[in-house]
Amino acid sequence: MEKYIKLNDNDNVVVAIADIKAGEVICGVTAAEDIARGHKMALVEIPEGENVIKYGYPIGHTTETVSAGKWIHSHNLKTNLSSTLEYTYNPKLKDIPVTRKDTFMGYVRKNGEVGIRNEIWIVNTVGCVNGVSNKITELANKRFAGRVDGIHNFVHPYGCSQLGEDQENTQKLLVGMVRHPNAAGVLVLSLGCENNNVDEFKKVLGEYDPERVKFCIVQEHEDEIEYALSQIEELVKYAEQFKQEEVPVSKLVIGLKCGGSDGLSGITANPLIGRISDIMVANGGRTVLSEVPEMFGAETILMDRCQTPELFEQTVSLVNNFKEYFLSHGQPVGENPSPGNKKGGITTLEDKSLGCTQKGGTSNVQGVLLYGDKVVNPGLNLLQGPGNDIVAISGMMASGCHLILFSTGRGTPVGSPVPTVKIATNSDLAGRKPNWIDWNAGRLVEDKQMDSYAEEFFSFILDVASHRKETKNEINGYREIAIFKNGVTL
Repeated sequence: MEKYIKLNDNDNVVVAIADIKAGEVICGVTAAEDIARGHKMALVEIPEGENVIKYGYPIGHTTETVSAGKWIHSHNLKTNLSSTLEYTYNPKLKDIPVTRKDTFMGYVRKNGEVGIRNEIWIVNTVGCVNGVSNKITELANKRFAGRVDGIHNFVHPYGCSQLGEDQENTQKLLVGMVRHPNAAGVLVLSLGCENNNVDEFKKVLGEYDPERVKFCIVQEHEDEIEYALSQIEELVKYAEQFKQEEVPVSKLVIGLKCGGSDGLSGITANPLIGRISDIMVANGGRTVLSEVPEMFGAETILMDRCQTPELFEQTVSLVNNFKEYFLSHGQPVGENPSPGNKKGGITTLEDKSLGCTQKGGTSNVQGVLLYGDKVVNPGLNLLQGPGNDIVAISGMMASGCHLILFSTGRGTPVGSPVPTVKIATNSDLAGRKPNWIDWNAGRLVEDKQMDSYAEEFFSFILDVASHRKETKNEINGYREIAIFKNGVTL
């Protein structure tokens, strides 16, 4: 196995896919110092202020002259990102025809949507009922054990003392949960006096099926727990009527996420996810790419793949509005990579973004969604949302994603309310954390070829969608939500 990879013929760096020792000859150049796995080595002398090229694109500029064979990282490389930009639409479209007819076993709901789990969800309108919600969930799972795929609640601190966009975002995310087809039935649990009380929440929720959605206002019941359990019993009876049946993959919505990236993320796991996205498009399915800050520096790749000029303009707004959000808080737009990212070999936001956007595969962008919007268009969709793991996967879930493909080079146990498939970028992580990791993409630089391994992985995904397999977050019971917040708490 080679110890390095050159990602593009125009690159002036290589990436170590195994630790390189000083003195080793790499791509015809003698390593001047040790280079850790995932990190970059200069192939030629790069003068101070010149761009470092990786994936065929600039990932920043050198802060000093870097000689061939030297390590390139935070000590001698700085981002080029600074502010909002003007963009020109230069379409580079690739149509992927719908030629596949893969299927999975799902639960067809009364409105025609399909779920991949038959669960009961307890959705709290406000954080004040979190403790009550926990108690209800504990008792309900004992009382109704084995009758549905599970009864789950999702605590959060919001729903009161919020204004404007923050209140709207809370309501949008919770509405997305209530409408999610993985939930056969939903109990909306309210305190009664919060800003996001049931009457206000119903205005945003709109029409709903009273057989599927029940409400419990805890201030109005002498024994709120028993009342809630009686409502859940009705929901369980309702859910029991649904049985799995074969449905086309075109009904499936998959979220594309990366967290705790390393230098192999853009070489193994993210391209593998991108290949799955293209397979989904070939099935007429829907995929969702979010984490807008992790498009910065690679955004033109996505903009040029927008199907129409209107989608291009929406993508420009998506990117520039997020940059303005950063700047309005006095934060630089290029300061994204976390300490874990940097330890794993990611230096600048451009470096991270060029790897992250590979999760979107090669297909055209068919939709651009604001936070809380539901995915409608087949194909690849871009969703407004930050890079933060829990906020991002919560937003994808609320947009209708049935499951999420989540690459990681550092490892994380986090899970969303829907199955969250953890994909290790390297075999070391997969071996150390088998209780977190569902799939090892590190084998792509060891003994697997992309075409066959992607098909193998897609079969695994269909097993998860058909509930023949459970993800590690499901097995461990790791299910969290976080709501995007920007404003004042009263």
